[in-house]
Amino acid sequence: MTDKLTVSVLGTGIMGAAMARNLARAGHTVRAWNRSRDKAEPLAADGAYVAGTPAEAVEGADVVLTMLYDGPAALDVMRQASPALRAGTPWIQSTTAGIDGVGELAEFAREKGLVFYDAPVLGTRQPAEAGQLLVLAAGPSDGRDTVAPVFDAVGARTVWTGEDGAAGSATRLKLVANSWVIAATSATGETLALAKALGVDPQSFFDAIAGGPLDMGYLHAKSALILEDRLSPAAFAVSTAGKDARLIVEAGEQHGVRLDVAAASAERFARAAAQGHGDEDMAAAYFASFDEGTGDSTAR
Repeated sequence: MTDKLTVSVLGTGIMGAAMARNLARAGHTVRAWNRSRDKAEPLAADGAYVAGTPAEAVEGADVVLTMLYDGPAALDVMRQASPALRAGTPWIQSTTAGIDGVGELAEFAREKGLVFYDAPVLGTRQPAEAGQLLVLAAGPSDGRDTVAPVFDAVGARTVWTGEDGAAGSATRLKLVANSWVIAATSATGETLALAKALGVDPQSFFDAIAGGPLDMGYLHAKSALILEDRLSPAAFAVSTAGKDARLIVEAGEQHGVRLDVAAASAERFARAAAQGHGDEDMAAAYFASFDEGTGDSTAR
């Protein structure tokens, strides 16, 4: 098969749109669909065909890629696409769906004769737009030559975690990685909130840990979004981070592990969303440290 493919991208939000754009720039034919068509329309300027339905989007596709909100959304959209899906087509499933969700999606793939690749990604808006995502992938080796050009277009590196996408090994690694990201984000927000409450200049904290083992680039990146009021557009939204936190807690419970930080983080994201920050960057969970109506709008 030629390395120039027809790729159907179902879901063109923050991540899906960037992935579709990079696929088009790499010379692949892109057929894109999104539930809210206005989020897909800008891709036409990059040469993508914007389909009206999932079934239309997957017509003639060599590869189908899903990047939707969660497992149920991905399953619903694939069921809508079902009449036009061809048996033997590789399905790259990049939605963070959770362990149970991956199992349900893999079962659908088996029923339809699709070649299932569990392939979530690590990275947010900026690396997605730059084609520098880390792809975590599991699926049969004999079909990897077909999906490799897709991974190469959207990511800087692909880490293969197993031969069976249905086992969810890539999703399991994604949940572990996201648990660290979410914990670090919550710690950043609470640290800045405490500094504000105690009258401590955040820069004094940054200076105190500078160059030592407690210093980290992620702390500075997320702190800057809060301190400089740059929470929109989101690199990774509060509402989506909350969904992922709940999936992490659920995975822990299913395997006998209590994840107190993830559970508390899920609650923080829910409070921030209820305060109106759901579409802002996940760093906006900072505001969950303050009672609604206190008037706090900045960490300074």
